[in-house]
Amino acid sequence: METKDTKSITVETRVKAPVQKVWQIWTQPDHIMQWNSASEDWHTPSAENDLRTGGKFSARMEAKDKSMGFDFGGVYTNVEEHRLIEYKMDDDRKVKITFSSEGNETKVTETFDAETMNDVEMQRAGWQAILDNFKKYTESLSEMVKLKFSISINALPEKVYHTMIDKASYSEWTSVFNPTSRFEGSWEKGKKILFVGEENGQVGGMVSRIADNVPGKFISIQHLGILKGKEEITSGPEVEGWGGAFENYSFSAKDGGTFLQVEMDGNKEYVAYFENTWPEALKKLKNICEKS
Repeated sequence: METKDTKSITVETRVKAPVQKVWQIWTQPDHIMQWNSASEDWHTPSAENDLRTGGKFSARMEAKDKSMGFDFGGVYTNVEEHRLIEYKMDDDRKVKITFSSEGNETKVTETFDAETMNDVEMQRAGWQAILDNFKKYTESLSEMVKLKFSISINALPEKVYHTMIDKASYSEWTSVFNPTSRFEGSWEKGKKILFVGEENGQVGGMVSRIADNVPGKFISIQHLGILKGKEEITSGPEVEGWGGAFENYSFSAKDGGTFLQVEMDGNKEYVAYFENTWPEALKKLKNICEKS
């Protein structure tokens, strides 16, 4: 129970990511389960978060060897998006977290009421370790990794190539990524092309250029930025960490058909998403090519 003698402890870090991204990773349960631990032998197997003033949150923290564990939770008393989170823990201690945008970096400052069971410096070290783990995890998500996907199609390379970039069939096979998927622009080498879709009534997508195009053999796309409505954003925090990424398609004749390979630079944050969607998209392209 809080008393007038309650001590406050402050820990902080600077994260190399824009505040919007830092906020997202701090508050989404799927991310919380990845970073919410003070050491390698602990983890958070479950988390729930109703992010609003009056909303509740909870997380289960356990030793990986299952030797011990505890539940951590509370109620939000103040939430200001991208700026401030305040909450009261189940034992009535208070916590305040501020997010300060500093260009492409974000300063996260966390102040909490100390409990009486453990030494203040031990508590400070534990909370700082979790915050450091958050920083490490968040910054790792902007690192690029190489992803490869492939499929054999019972159709000649020229047909697969033309089917892939035809306006109607492109929208059909890429609907796996977004039901409203389409492109605007040209597949000619050196030309700008927009990959467009809608989500929650908002138009968005990718601003790209065709780095190379050898009909029936190879296509290379370089992603330059993002599309928000009619605005093309090709620099700044929102494209930090993936702007300039390549997406390459190779068409090889094999056994009377085509071996199609996709190689792309992927942001670590989206690896699981791409590993689920790309195989399905390629299966759809295969079906279109083989039935027509």
